[in-house]
Amino acid sequence: MNLALWIVAGLLALVCLAGSGKMFVPKEKMAGMGGAATRWVEDFSPLSLKAIGAVELLAAAGLILPAVLGIAPVLVPLAATGLVLLFAGALTMRLRRGERATIAGDLIYLALALFLAWGRFGPEAFTG
Repeated sequence: MNLALWIVAGLLALVCLAGSGKMFVPKEKMAGMGGAATRWVEDFSPLSLKAIGAVELLAAAGLILPAVLGIAPVLVPLAATGLVLLFAGALTMRLRRGERATIAGDLIYLALALFLAWGRFGPEAFTG
């Protein structure tokens, strides 16, 4: 189980690291890059997109670094819980916009973050 949690943490960290590009890519360019899947950026200000990107960057670091370094590993399930909230918000936003065709990724990431938070808070709290 511990290996599965590490794999999920690594996968989510990579997803968040890729998503943190919102801090550097202009809003107009992001809206046109991925077709319908990226039209959601039109609902947010550039500052909001930078904040979302910063949260994703912090989540990527929080999912891996505390456990690897052995410094405050309780931050890992807290970061996973934060991602649960982030992906729940993304899912809500997509449903509100009527983008039901693009919610599969958000649902998968939400489930992975829930699994990681449950595993790291509960039965596999870095015991091996």
